[in-house]
Amino acid sequence: MKIICEGLDLSEAVLKVIKACASRTTVPIMECIKIAAKNDTITLTATDGEIAIQKKIKAEVCEEGEICVPGKFFSDFIKKLEGVQITLATEGSKMDIIYADSQTSMQVLSADDFPKVDTEVNENSVVLKTSELKRLISSTSFCCATDDSRPILKGCQIVVTGHDVCVTALDGFRLATANGQVVSSTGDLEIICPSRTLNEIEKMLPADEGETELKIERGILLICVDDTVLTSCLYNGDFIKKDNIIPKTYLTTVTVKKDLLKASIDRAAILVRGDRNSLIIMDVSQGKVEISSNSEIGNVNEPVKADVDGKDLRIAMNSKFISDAIGALDEEDVVLSFNNQVQPFICENKQNKNVLYLILPVRTTNNA
Repeated sequence: MKIICEGLDLSEAVLKVIKACASRTTVPIMECIKIAAKNDTITLTATDGEIAIQKKIKAEVCEEGEICVPGKFFSDFIKKLEGVQITLATEGSKMDIIYADSQTSMQVLSADDFPKVDTEVNENSVVLKTSELKRLISSTSFCCATDDSRPILKGCQIVVTGHDVCVTALDGFRLATANGQVVSSTGDLEIICPSRTLNEIEKMLPADEGETELKIERGILLICVDDTVLTSCLYNGDFIKKDNIIPKTYLTTVTVKKDLLKASIDRAAILVRGDRNSLIIMDVSQGKVEISSNSEIGNVNEPVKADVDGKDLRIAMNSKFISDAIGALDEEDVVLSFNNQVQPFICENKQNKNVLYLILPVRTTNNA
């Protein structure tokens, strides 16, 4: 194989696909980027078995072929050559990288052992406005679990019914659900997509106001943006039914300015940053919400003006969970709804109810 291309084009392509390379694996080929040269195009592919990213760029192909290069080393090296033209030439298990008046050699692997990446996925299709897809992902994916104790919770449930779409994520301590509209779909469907996949999709999506198509078939999701194709395995299993978790009625509702409440929570969180639960206390009484925290460093106690309807309440919570939820809401006024100090409570916008966050309080010696 011998190809000539611009360093900037190659570097940008490598930085896109490197995210799918496996790390901490005993199979060296999974840490590689496959480079395939044909006609006037080179195709870079990386996969860790769950997610695969493929990127095509134009190049002068002097000799067709394919090879696998060590992903991390190749990425780091090519990133330093963005301003020059690069020639890649392979012979046996060695690849020469020729740039300016210099030449570097790198050991490579045969592409024969690289996993096959299926890009023929088109049985089911869902089309959304790009901005809507971004909103649904950013509103929910941060609430997915990060450990492997319950793998299905590492993904978001996406349910399409008619023109409605609902995305739900939870990690056992908090839940996020966001509702939106699809432009079109081949029919109703339900999938559980890894949050890592959704986060990569969000980064891929362009800034312009267009539409994005998700294709699903045989437990695989595919999305194509410009010359980049991402495929991902979907999770199998029964997702938790959110309607069984979200309370139907509340005894106390608090309407408060988002920025004031979040600023107070974030200040209180500083003192308990090293604690396991990052515990803060919220005292709800008529006309105000009092935010407090206490640690060996010191204590914070701040009142925030609020409209309170219902019973007074004292409740403990994880400061990161409540800060994340309030920060993800987009209206000036937010509403917090409670029943008591041990049952889950919710956060949502005052007007637009298309996003809801549910948080489980932390039990303390005072409310156990």
